[in-house]
Amino acid sequence: MRVVRFKVIFFIAAFLGLISLYSCSNSNTSQPGDEVKILIGVSQPNLNEPWRVLMNEEIKRGADTYPNLRVIFTDGGNDSVQQKEDLYKLMGYGIDLLIVSLDDPILLTPTITEIYSKIPVIVLGRGVTGYDYTLYIGTDNRLIGSKAAEYAKQLLGPGENRIVEILGLHGSPMVEERSEGFREGLNDRDDIRITNSIYADWQRDKSEDELTKALQFNSNIDLIFAHNDAMALGASIALQKQGITDVKIIGVDGVVGEKGGLQLVDNGILTGTFTSSTGGGEAIRYAVDILSKEKGIPKKVILRSHQITRENVDNHVRKMMDPESKPVREITEARPIKIGFAQVGLEGGWRLAHTNSVINAAKEENIELLYENALQKQDKQIELIRKFITKKVDFIVFSPVVKTGWDEVLLEAKQAGIPVILSDREVKVSDDSLWTAYIGSDFVEEGRRSARWLVHEIDDSTVPVDIVELQGTKDSDPTVGRKQGFEEIIQNEQNYRIIQSLQGDFTQQNGKKLMLDALAEHGSNIDVVYAHNDDMALGAIEAIEQFGLQPGKDIKIISIDATRAALKALGTGKLNFVVECNPLLGPQLMKAVKDYMAGKELPMKIITSEGVFTQETAKRALATREY
Repeated sequence: MRVVRFKVIFFIAAFLGLISLYSCSNSNTSQPGDEVKILIGVSQPNLNEPWRVLMNEEIKRGADTYPNLRVIFTDGGNDSVQQKEDLYKLMGYGIDLLIVSLDDPILLTPTITEIYSKIPVIVLGRGVTGYDYTLYIGTDNRLIGSKAAEYAKQLLGPGENRIVEILGLHGSPMVEERSEGFREGLNDRDDIRITNSIYADWQRDKSEDELTKALQFNSNIDLIFAHNDAMALGASIALQKQGITDVKIIGVDGVVGEKGGLQLVDNGILTGTFTSSTGGGEAIRYAVDILSKEKGIPKKVILRSHQITRENVDNHVRKMMDPESKPVREITEARPIKIGFAQVGLEGGWRLAHTNSVINAAKEENIELLYENALQKQDKQIELIRKFITKKVDFIVFSPVVKTGWDEVLLEAKQAGIPVILSDREVKVSDDSLWTAYIGSDFVEEGRRSARWLVHEIDDSTVPVDIVELQGTKDSDPTVGRKQGFEEIIQNEQNYRIIQSLQGDFTQQNGKKLMLDALAEHGSNIDVVYAHNDDMALGAIEAIEQFGLQPGKDIKIISIDATRAALKALGTGKLNFVVECNPLLGPQLMKAVKDYMAGKELPMKIITSEGVFTQETAKRALATREY
């Protein structure tokens, strides 16, 4: 049965591949006589990997559902210079939107930035550096690396264990994230060592060649982690030619088709793989929404990755072959969708706007919402979640007070069959299947954007810049992420230093107190205040004025949230730069709940699109600010 099933799959995949090749040469998905209203360009670095072929197939199938949409495909042929030329060629055709996947973000990010200044850009799978794109669709690469490490630890017993890591393109953010996640995940096993790291540029043949060379010096390997299935296959061929057996191989991609990851696992060539969805189908749907100027387009859509082994490959294939959505249950007026919402608290204007957005969106969608306030206490929030479990709600939504300590109660929700959505803040748990989706901001990126502005604003590298950081609630997701992102940027700038980092609680009163403490110690030597939210920044303004200095002039102030109060302070020159953190998550949250109840798999994360504001742009933004 196993062989027959995969032959059927290979036939379907081959058939779809022919369709895709036709679309690439014909470059037209519209029917004869249809007026082409949307022209989309798709740029690939190569079509050697089954993963990329599948991406084009999914884009083609998605485009076929829109009669007035035309797609032009290009193939860079493993040449980044050629892909750069392809991008300009697509622009010359007058495309309305670009869908692009990269192997070499270092060379091509400036080109993508240039194109983004003219038309919308959707980045798939392997991304660009920075934030100059309309939408990114892909997987959580650090998490994939971490999950691969957990699987490797399961496969390797006690004793000396040697791992070879085969990576994609050197310098790629995706490669760095997967590798960091993998290495961090192995830290608790002293008996496991990564003895060699090989860059094979995502290519099967290069993986085979480079591993063959490495084996001449050291053939003592217990496990190989390859960053994609193509390189994993190349590694397997190299081992086979050298007569080396019993080496476990983990890949990433998990696509169907000949020499795809699912077949390789099924045949025992790979020990396991982790799916990395291409996002092709989602890209077309979002492209149409973007060009139609629909509201609520996210900045990032992070798709869930599944671990595939010989034990579960059959089930995964069946799901792929039967994508028909089956509703969770019938929704009626007498029995509407019921959500339990455990809010973290009401510590400021941002949180109030977030709460009201959820309440109003539920009302508009005729969803019954059980709202509770946890008053900034984790024990209280856990108690509320258990209360919702006993009430047998359809969904539990909560904004966690802190990042850790949720495993037990989330396991109880999972055992009760109740999915959980994290709104605004993430959690750190041992099993990511304990929660269904996260909807909110990228806090690390907010920290990076704050630091990038500062470095650009004070571009004299000879002048020391002394920074006071006002942190939010200890161990909360925003605090951890915003600190990490800010430090990530300034660590490369030798004259920028955080002279004091004070722990706060996101409130204005606490922000004022902390700033008075900092001023008492450092006085006018403080150049910059980096506040983790607007409320603490507003408190810092009061403290600076009380001390006899001018906020925004004597001391520059950076903040995150972009509430009306902060934009007013920005407009009057008391704040210098604000990064937006959108609290209006209610509509996206209700859409996710309805999609899940209709039987659709939710993305792992939906990251909201957010802007930045300076003193020059603040007044214009105030006119339409809702919070």
